[in-house]
Amino acid sequence: MAGSGSGARSAVEWLVSVAPDPEACRWEWERNPLGVALLPAGRLWDVLILPGDLGYPTLDVLTRCVDRPGPVLADFGDSRMGFFVPAGTVARWIGTGVRGAGRGTWIVVPYPGRSTGGVRWLVPPDGSGTLTDPALLELAMHEAAAQLAPRDGDARDAPDCSPDS
Repeated sequence: MAGSGSGARSAVEWLVSVAPDPEACRWEWERNPLGVALLPAGRLWDVLILPGDLGYPTLDVLTRCVDRPGPVLADFGDSRMGFFVPAGTVARWIGTGVRGAGRGTWIVVPYPGRSTGGVRWLVPPDGSGTLTDPALLELAMHEAAAQLAPRDGDARDAPDCSPDS
């Protein structure tokens, strides 16, 4: 996604729409040498934060199950990944080792299409509001965890992405 493309512009518009003052946020974000802004979670989206060692395999499973998951961030050092999910998800999420940013919290968000020295988009927002379905994310996390667990010579099965399984 190019920084000057219409996709980046629509992604920027979608992201800054949650800011208390979208114009001031956009102005500061575009001029910030770090290319990041603090945006409030819990309005259009929440963010589920997974440890990187589980997050990367989870993203791999997700990308085999859907054409395009919702936006996904990685922090510097790849120690954590943030999956954008519908607002309200964090309040209902129960899971060990998974943190959440929901209503009342703020997250560091890089400008779409611009490289930064720290947090970066693994799956940038497309501007349409696409988010990762929490039930599918949970299934992908279980599949990823199962793939990470040592097994006695069993072949790794393809993920079952159907929510009915």
